[in-house]
Amino acid sequence: MRAAEGSIGARLKDRVTAADPGLLRLAAGSRTAGAIALTLVLLTVLGAPVPHLVAGAIASMVATFAIREQQRTGQAVTLALGLPVALASLSLGALLNTRVVAGDVFFVVLIFCAVYGRRFGDRGTALGLIGFQVYFLSLFVGASPATLPGLCVVVAVAFASSAVVRFAVVWETPAGILQRLREAFRVRLAQLVSAQLELLDAGRDEVDKVLEDLRERTARLHETAMMIQGRLEEGTLDDGVARLVQRRIAGAEVAAERLGLLLLTARSSERAHTLTLHLPGAPAPSGGGPAVRDEATGALHRDLGALRLLVLRPVEESGGTAVSHVRNRLLGYRDGENLPDAPPAVQDVFRGIGEAARAVMGLRVALDGPQDESDDTPATARSREELDAENAAIEGAELEEDGEEGPTGLRRPTTRAAVQVAVGSALAIAGGEFLSSQRWYWAVLTCWIVFINTSSTGEILVKGYRRLLGTVLGVVAGIVLAGLVGHHTWTAMALVLLFVFAMFYTAPLSYTLMSFFVTAALGLLYTLLHTYSLSVLVLRIEETALGAACGVIAAALVLPVHTGRRTDELLVTVLDRLGDVAGAAVDQLSGAPPVDLLDRARDLDQALGDLRAATQPLTHPITPLRSRRSTAEYVVALLETCAYHARSLAATAELLPSHPSIAADPRLRRACGRITHNIAVIAAQVRDGRADGELETGPSIAALLEPDGPGSPRVDRVTGRVLRHLQRLDEAVLGLARPLHAPVATRTP
Repeated sequence: MRAAEGSIGARLKDRVTAADPGLLRLAAGSRTAGAIALTLVLLTVLGAPVPHLVAGAIASMVATFAIREQQRTGQAVTLALGLPVALASLSLGALLNTRVVAGDVFFVVLIFCAVYGRRFGDRGTALGLIGFQVYFLSLFVGASPATLPGLCVVVAVAFASSAVVRFAVVWETPAGILQRLREAFRVRLAQLVSAQLELLDAGRDEVDKVLEDLRERTARLHETAMMIQGRLEEGTLDDGVARLVQRRIAGAEVAAERLGLLLLTARSSERAHTLTLHLPGAPAPSGGGPAVRDEATGALHRDLGALRLLVLRPVEESGGTAVSHVRNRLLGYRDGENLPDAPPAVQDVFRGIGEAARAVMGLRVALDGPQDESDDTPATARSREELDAENAAIEGAELEEDGEEGPTGLRRPTTRAAVQVAVGSALAIAGGEFLSSQRWYWAVLTCWIVFINTSSTGEILVKGYRRLLGTVLGVVAGIVLAGLVGHHTWTAMALVLLFVFAMFYTAPLSYTLMSFFVTAALGLLYTLLHTYSLSVLVLRIEETALGAACGVIAAALVLPVHTGRRTDELLVTVLDRLGDVAGAAVDQLSGAPPVDLLDRARDLDQALGDLRAATQPLTHPITPLRSRRSTAEYVVALLETCAYHARSLAATAELLPSHPSIAADPRLRRACGRITHNIAVIAAQVRDGRADGELETGPSIAALLEPDGPGSPRVDRVTGRVLRHLQRLDEAVLGLARPLHAPVATRTP
């Protein structure tokens, strides 16, 4: 078994795959650095002076990172359209460079148009970004009518180099990216199983630390599942295949998270609450001492290791018959075969391992095609038959189109952001001119950047703070590097390439790190332009602080969207989608016609992700409002708990048409009625502060399914699992009442 885990090279590849799902950050950094390097080589061959080399480096970087479309045809069209936009922006920048008022007015109009263009999707965003950044380039290198012809050649070379690297060197396709994301999901799933294995072995003093690692790996697995969801439409040509992959990814995610909860319960004296896996800092359930080293726990340790192996390597690559035997044993636990003599909570963990093994097998079939069935036991054959029936039902389903319309006019986010950033930029230009008549544009650049991918005043404030911190650290690094590099052109250019790669590789991880690498690279560029001095770098800090302040002022005074309002809007969206998913899933489990549950569940996950991002200003470590921070973390954790149970209900309901052991139970609709009512009351309370009703409390969900008469059906194993999810969902929804100030009905004896 140990030999089957793979060579050192395979394990290293798995680590890289998990650290950078889809290798998206590696590709972005390599593509941008490669485009800059090719541009510099071509311009050197043409005998371009150092200022043109600097301009070419910036232009090629802009032409590369501005393109965000997934299909290669769309990328080519946008890049082709971007060249005339860049040349027009460069020409206007050179002509207006000496006309202060006209140049400033045009710059503000350009900024408005560039931000407004985001409403037209990736292409509008890219063209706006190219227009703005190339105009900034003209200011940075001091373009003039005399130097314009040469700079136009430089920009054309930069765009050509970007195209060559994008389409011939760092070659990516949507299908290839999706394939790498699938591999990342497998590896992160294996890492989550490893964390569960550590939880089984952890002592009393170690359990909280291991639990925190378990939370992180659960969140990373969910992140990868969402990334796959975002690439399915472009990465697959067949809607049936896309839906099948989506179903198998969702099933594996739910099975893995459920296994973690079962392990927590098995090593404690009480049933673990799902909130424990989502709330940062939540303690492990009571009684979480070291696991007892008996025969059952030894078998658990062995089988968790076997499950991890099955996740990473298919049976055909992992040792043949021996691993097939292991897989068959794990699948047998689903039907209660060979369960050890152990407490019920421990036996539930074995059943959870069996369910996870089935999910892994389904994932293999969906991603890799038919598998070898020669060594199947009856339990494995039953699992395959269930998967085949599910596959047929999934491939025959049709997806629904979402026809929702967004807000219009000044309520549209892109229009509001365009007005805000235009006002902020006008303030930055005025203030920047007082600081420096030569380098005022740094304040405008910062004001522009802090508005990108932000939706509220709080988000802009946090982003501005991170930008300023990274700039200060980058200035310190720039001072050191300028002294070391001096005027060695190619050494400085090599370092610029390294920093550009690091900037794009770290951008999704830390905005502060990205700002650090940007500022360090700019310090080297100033050195190459013979304009480097300590005062210039200090001015960079001042202009950055001014730009961030102007952005915050504009966001706070012009069509403001306060953090509280933004989070409330997103919270209502999450609650509405939660009620939709839970209600639709239970309706289907009660016998209603099938609906598209998986897409609804992913819409819920997407809304929850947006809410999590919007609460960052409230949960940031530097926030002085500690109680508000704790409340925000608690509410988000409760909603993540609700989303997990809703996903589980949706995944179970999806099996109903094809699974032989799942039958519709009309009584479930009655059990879910209280939950959907309570969700609607909380949403009304958040929306306008005046709930129309009160949250209902009462007996447990299971009590609502008591037999109506002597002939009523009894609760089977699957219905019992559904009831557990409903019970936890009911408890989590009621838990939202206190922090969100929703009225709760008073129970009278």
